[in-house]
Amino acid sequence: MEVSKLDQVLNALSACVLFIDQNRKITFANHAAQQRFGEDIVDESLVRIVRNPEFLAAIDRINAGEDEAEVELTIGASPSATFEVKLHALGEGLAKNAKIAITFEDVSQIRDAQLMRSEFVANVSHELRSPLTALAGFIETLRGPAKDDGEARQRFLALMENEAARMKRLIDDLLSLSKLQGKERIRPSGEVDLVQILDHVIASLSPVVEKERKTINISNDSEIQNIVGDHDELIQVFHNIIENAVKYGALDSVVDVNVSVSENIGAVNGPAVIVSVKDEGQGIQAEDIPRLTERFYRADKSRSRIKGGTGLGLAIVKHILNRHRGRLEIESELGQGSTFKIILPIG
Repeated sequence: MEVSKLDQVLNALSACVLFIDQNRKITFANHAAQQRFGEDIVDESLVRIVRNPEFLAAIDRINAGEDEAEVELTIGASPSATFEVKLHALGEGLAKNAKIAITFEDVSQIRDAQLMRSEFVANVSHELRSPLTALAGFIETLRGPAKDDGEARQRFLALMENEAARMKRLIDDLLSLSKLQGKERIRPSGEVDLVQILDHVIASLSPVVEKERKTINISNDSEIQNIVGDHDELIQVFHNIIENAVKYGALDSVVDVNVSVSENIGAVNGPAVIVSVKDEGQGIQAEDIPRLTERFYRADKSRSRIKGGTGLGLAIVKHILNRHRGRLEIESELGQGSTFKIILPIG
């Protein structure tokens, strides 16, 4: 193959490709490599780009006679990228004095997904282990010291009921996440009455509102009624967001729910309905806000568990809104409360 033709083929690849000579000088870099490492890297030393000892040792092995080698390395910081790197010895006679061909395949997303899966399993195990351990302890106590103590039995049975309910909530949320991931790419096609959904959610939260000594005020600055969406999923979204506002707001405070319409929202590329839920709570630290929709992430871990949270509610909200091609925006300031905006496209 002519060198010019070879260049064309290599430049068409999404993987970064470098040729180096026996002194580690770069003799060729395809377009992907130039975009990743810099347009002026040809004729530079490879060590300027990668100083990883394992990688450099692999080059030495190829120069010493091995045909190929493979390493995985991370380059850069904030953000870094993880590459699967393959090195191949080149035969004699190739132009540009190239001795080794090196390909860099970006596997960052794969490694991130593997890490997320591992962390998810660890978190689920932890969340289930705590109530199971508590249940085992209560059962042991009821069979032993509290065997004939009616008062203690009633107290422990109530605690066991709470722990069982906690596990049920977690399992229900895990099942919801699983279902949503299976259909997240398929946008709902039905129409729903948004105001009716909000009225239903607020009515269903009456016991919680009374217990938490809150008041919910709802206002509608639009004439919107029907939007494209899934009825049950949107009930889940608004129930989660409004319930959080009720639970985490200050005692004897107000939760404001406002419905408005914007003719052009960049987040959804067109007209949208915006439901803002504002509480009068203690607020959320700025560094916590971008992570609130991560699975099992809690800005206030102890308070969340006391309130019965599973750490999955906002992750579920995010997936539902993704399916609806909508967005969740969070604004908060310590001591000033928080506002959660649910943005849904109209039509």
